[in-house]
Amino acid sequence: MSLLAVANLTVSYRRADRAATALGGVGLDVAAGERLAVIGESGSGKSTLALAVAGLLPQQALVSGRILWPALDTPPVAGKDFGIVFQDPSASLDPVLTIGEQVAEVVHAHLGLGWRASLRRAAELIDQVKLPDPATLLRTFPHQLSGGQKQRVAIAAAIAAKPKLLIADEATSALDTIVQAEIVALIRDIVAAEEMSLLFITHDIALASGLADRIMVLRGGRVVEAGATRDILSAPGDPYTRALIEAHVETPWRYQAGADA
Repeated sequence: MSLLAVANLTVSYRRADRAATALGGVGLDVAAGERLAVIGESGSGKSTLALAVAGLLPQQALVSGRILWPALDTPPVAGKDFGIVFQDPSASLDPVLTIGEQVAEVVHAHLGLGWRASLRRAAELIDQVKLPDPATLLRTFPHQLSGGQKQRVAIAAAIAAKPKLLIADEATSALDTIVQAEIVALIRDIVAAEEMSLLFITHDIALASGLADRIMVLRGGRVVEAGATRDILSAPGDPYTRALIEAHVETPWRYQAGADA
């Protein structure tokens, strides 16, 4: 049974006397425990897809199609049934709250633990995302951390309630190459350990190759092709996909990582 099933999803925005289409008839399925990467250039509609799945599109968006969660008995709850990590961790973390308060709040809200127990769980999560000295870090504020550290905190908050699906929307784009690799490895390890499904949104097919079971390529709001990662990388069926692959031939270590995907 699919955890997430999207059928004929179309998203457009009214502009002056016409509607601009961001997504046109997109469909996808994500099975329990599966890792799907959605790739495409800027403006391809991949982040719109992530926001639509998360129910975070702006009110002015015109939406048609279906977004179903067959494995759930009730409509999904953000933070509980799915977690989401955005591109800019500085924008997703509250600057006036400590790291401990922000991670513990997710635990408290969705797992029903008392505040002290939630803080203890927050410390465990900070340790899980491989940040040093959790007890001290819980008392720090976002501005005291580097970009990579803040993204690890954002991941900790996203997985705090043990969601079934993790959505990573360009979660590595604002980071340097070395930190990108570390964050991708962290996401891969956490998804495997927690038996989560993953929807990984990226413009970088090389990063996707080291993480995803399947790849779906978007261009201009439409699906260009989709298939198993090995098949897409070894025999891309569309010139656009081939161009994406050729743009990353200078990063062979990522493809080597993808050999075990």
